[in-house]
Amino acid sequence: MKALSKYRSLVTLVGFAVLASLVLLAAVPSFAQDSGPTGAQAAALGAVFLVMVVIFLAVYVYFALALQTIAKKTNTENPWLAWIPIANLILMVNIAKKPMWWVLMCFIPLVNIVFTIMIFMAIAEARGKPNWWGILMIVPVANLIVPGYLAWSD
Repeated sequence: MKALSKYRSLVTLVGFAVLASLVLLAAVPSFAQDSGPTGAQAAALGAVFLVMVVIFLAVYVYFALALQTIAKKTNTENPWLAWIPIANLILMVNIAKKPMWWVLMCFIPLVNIVFTIMIFMAIAEARGKPNWWGILMIVPVANLIVPGYLAWSD
């Protein structure tokens, strides 16, 4: 869940970066002495945008596949919900066998960190792993490894 919160933060950050770059690109001709960005500048901005989109899609697909695999291995209904942004929270709560109101707690800042960790601890237990694997979702690089480990290890 922390990974998904981090994923949502990444999506928000990417969205703001794209919006800011589009606004700056539109404003450049108004404030610049020349007629606008050169071809090289426009190509560089396009390349940065393309790299950001590819990274975003790779992380999204990885986490969705991991969550879908975890749902299938725990015999949870509707594992395809892993691909829908808000519905994947509902799927995670179902895998963890926690009350549905926990989904609402995932939208409250700072509280969501605690509930996300508790959900991932319960998901780890549902997969037969020690619950401390859920605590590893706080660690920056480990939160990329933990969903894959919970999904594809036996």
